Amino acid sequence: MTAREWVASLSPWPEEFGLGRMHALLAALDNPQRAYRSVHVVGTNGKSTATRTIAALLRAGGLAVGAYTSPHVSGWHERLDTDAESFERAVARVRNAAEAVGATQFEALTAAAFADFAERNVDAAVVEAGLGGRLDATNVIDAPVVLLTDVALEHTDVLGDTREKIAAEKLAVAGPRATVVLPDGEWRALVPGRRIVVGGVREAAGAFVGHAVERDVEVSLPGRLERRGLDEVRDGAHTPEAVEWLLARLEPRRWTIVASILGDKDVDAMLSRLAAAGTRLIATHSSNARVLDERELAARAERYFDHVEAVPEPADALAKAREHGPVLVTGSLYLLADLHDSR
Repeated sequence: MTAREWVASLSPWPEEFGLGRMHALLAALDNPQRAYRSVHVVGTNGKSTATRTIAALLRAGGLAVGAYTSPHVSGWHERLDTDAESFERAVARVRNAAEAVGATQFEALTAAAFADFAERNVDAAVVEAGLGGRLDATNVIDAPVVLLTDVALEHTDVLGDTREKIAAEKLAVAGPRATVVLPDGEWRALVPGRRIVVGGVREAAGAFVGHAVERDVEVSLPGRLERRGLDEVRDGAHTPEAVEWLLARLEPRRWTIVASILGDKDVDAMLSRLAAAGTRLIATHSSNARVLDERELAARAERYFDHVEAVPEPADALAKAREHGPVLVTGSLYLLADLHDSR
């Protein structure tokens, strides 16, 4: 079984959230996460782009940097910012220890990233949190810099039913000596005693190196405002706020929308905003256990769109949408991963 096959076979969701397995796994690997300093990126939207941008800024300053993001679109190796062959070796380093503690898919991948960064002898790691922060598998790095991108309602059954509760879960990763970079002053009271910086990726990179970072860099990630020719855009917008961000950057055309949305998202708010981009929606089914059935998504979309159909296979849904075009594929990065090789 290859590393990709083994990782895919693991449970993506723990029976109970907690850091016990992660600590045991890293201890068995001699705690590779202690071999370098880290920047921890938490938030609702834009975490992967922020993570890769901070990594690029630090590299431009002469540092050797590892970047860990999730989920992936182009392949599992994308999460470790490496190639497929290096990913196989990274997973092989942790597989026996991960099996011994019964690690979940995300725990095994996180450990593989940390061990791989240590093997590469990086100066810094930029680490994107998965779900929330406090009980997330990445909350073992004691990062000197924490960046919060933004806070919106998501995973309310796990993180809490208000933005304040969710922000508290995310910012719980900030240790007592951490510098916390916030988008504004809204959540300052949740991190008392920490050094607070208001800003974004450049401020986070600057806080890590100890001086202002003035340069700009651009990064491109699959599924983040990804253009496939003149008449097709793919973006993994998965919250109402992310949809608003996306629509603000699209040309004012009447898009045919292909969408798949996870059931724990604010589905109706997303649909109501997507309706500003077009009158036709094709609901489909991504390969994620938490996805909303395409028939239910279509039924809920009828309130907002003039033309709605349910097509279970993403590739078939995309082909159907191209008959009407231009096409906007959105709602979930998992959908974009399913369609990554579709031309």
